[in-house]
Amino acid sequence: MEKKEVQHQVHLDGAIHLLSGDLIEEANRAGLDNQFQRWIGDFKDANNPAFHQLIVDMQALKAHFGSGTLDVNIIAPLLARLGTNTAQAANFAENVNTATRITKLSEVLTAVAQQLQGGSVEVDGSLPQDYSSHS
Repeated sequence: MEKKEVQHQVHLDGAIHLLSGDLIEEANRAGLDNQFQRWIGDFKDANNPAFHQLIVDMQALKAHFGSGTLDVNIIAPLLARLGTNTAQAANFAENVNTATRITKLSEVLTAVAQQLQGGSVEVDGSLPQDYSSHS
């Protein structure tokens, strides 16, 4: 497996972990900005026109979190759209472990969006188990 693929998986794990934690608390840490940057970089690396909206939304989210004033009415719809688009992105993943992480990430994004909109949704931040290639 390519080193880049493993790197994407590590980034996805980080994103899942981040989103299932306290986003507002995370926003006050410098790490969030870097996480968004890595994430945007991963999508740009994929060089897939289908990811264009994801990149645009990610950049909007990154800018919003960077602004210091967090508006749930901006964040929740962005996360919801990212959840939907991320689910579709999983279809483009060539690696099964990457695909399961992308699917997981889409579920977490959707759950966080619903939570922010006042839903009592449990965000399950457990990471998917890898399928070993020698099964």
